[in-house]
Amino acid sequence: MPRLKITVSGRVQGVFYRAFTAAQAESLGVNGTVRNLPDGTVEIIAEATQAALDRLLESCRQGPPAARVAKVTSVALPEAEAAFSRFTVLR
Repeated sequence: MPRLKITVSGRVQGVFYRAFTAAQAESLGVNGTVRNLPDGTVEIIAEATQAALDRLLESCRQGPPAARVAKVTSVALPEAEAAFSRFTVLR
């Protein structure tokens, strides 16, 4: 199954970005994790069909209303046999 590591920078912490991402992922059938990193970015590990990952990436570029997304980068990770069973917000 295709898997991506997505990094989002800008004003993305303290604006419900992780909750927004989790809701988008769940609606698209994407499994994985989202977490804040110490450098102020948000990291998403996502696995799903390529179409669902593409739609999640589009959502990441928008973010929730209070966010100001400056940059979204994605890197393909090695495909896995369903490493995640759901989408989780990490604290």
